[in-house]
Amino acid sequence: MSAERDSAVGEQGSDGGRKTAGAPRTAAAGTGASAASAKKAAPSKKAAARKPAAAKKAAAEKTPGATKPAAKKAPAKKASSAKKAAPAKKASSAPLRKAPAPRKQVVAPKKATASVPAAPAKTVAAHPQGESRTALVRRARRINRELAEVYPYAHPELDFENPFQLVVATVLSAQTTDLRVNQTTPALFAKYPTPEDLAAANPEEVEEILRPTGFFRAKTKSVIGLSKALVEQFGGEVPGRLEDLVKLPGVGRKTAFVVLGNAFGRPGITVDTHFQRLVRRWKWTDETDPDKIEAAVGALFPKSDWTDLSHHVIWHGRRICHARKPACGACPIAPLCPAYGEGETDPEKAKKLLKYEKAGQPGQRLKPPQAYLDAGGRAAPPLGAG
Repeated sequence: MSAERDSAVGEQGSDGGRKTAGAPRTAAAGTGASAASAKKAAPSKKAAARKPAAAKKAAAEKTPGATKPAAKKAPAKKASSAKKAAPAKKASSAPLRKAPAPRKQVVAPKKATASVPAAPAKTVAAHPQGESRTALVRRARRINRELAEVYPYAHPELDFENPFQLVVATVLSAQTTDLRVNQTTPALFAKYPTPEDLAAANPEEVEEILRPTGFFRAKTKSVIGLSKALVEQFGGEVPGRLEDLVKLPGVGRKTAFVVLGNAFGRPGITVDTHFQRLVRRWKWTDETDPDKIEAAVGALFPKSDWTDLSHHVIWHGRRICHARKPACGACPIAPLCPAYGEGETDPEKAKKLLKYEKAGQPGQRLKPPQAYLDAGGRAAPPLGAG
């Protein structure tokens, strides 16, 4: 009967009151059972058996006194650990709430250039590594939209009045600036206004006119050769198909797309040196072959955007995102650029690197469109005027 009572007391003591008190009584009961067996074996030693039992009981009563504080401290430890765990969760949740804040500042479409250096380098650099195809398409198209706002007057920077002049000027623009070509072609077209005229020209006379453009002998051979091909194969007219244009001497896919997009209104991507440099900096593609770059970038945009996209990218490469010293601190798309920081990030120093109308200087065309002039652009001076 005493053993049953002790176990019941132990369960009640689980709320902190008398739990451990049951343990000594049970021990005492066990001792009593051994004493009873001893009584049967040796009745004469009953008193002697009681004395060690009492001694053991006293010792057992002393030990619970030591264990009682431990039992009380156990829940205290749990409570303290729970308290420590609680602030840890709060602390860990705090940065999660603050994390989205810098992203919102970085991807804002229009930010002052002064705020550019602080944000883009940290968050935008991660784009190419874990960027999905969908994210790449969205970022690429957003860059194009931003550039369209920066250069609403973007246009081909070669002076021309018809497809023939444009195809000749584009061939001459290899390894030189559009400005130099624009300063050279007025004399060429004044003397040879049609494909028939240029096809029958004296090569030495053409070389003398084209000398300022560099590689004038090879270029003379190309423009006379393509003029003969136009006369013999296409009746003196520039064809409006890619497969026909690339058959002309000196005309590749880049030149063909310039002609198709700007003379015939047919979409095409112009992969020149500026275009190649920028699309790799923006991680639109890692390709180095112009044809593969054309295919990779073309897949990111609707076909109807290709011609204007080419103008936007090329204009940005000539004015801000230069090959050697890009003006990162003055770049309107810095928050979207994985290569931010390759150039000058200080806004004031970056402004000194800007070219053409962005720096208040003349453009490359002697006869630019009116929209360019209305936007503050200035016409380039003719050859020999400075």
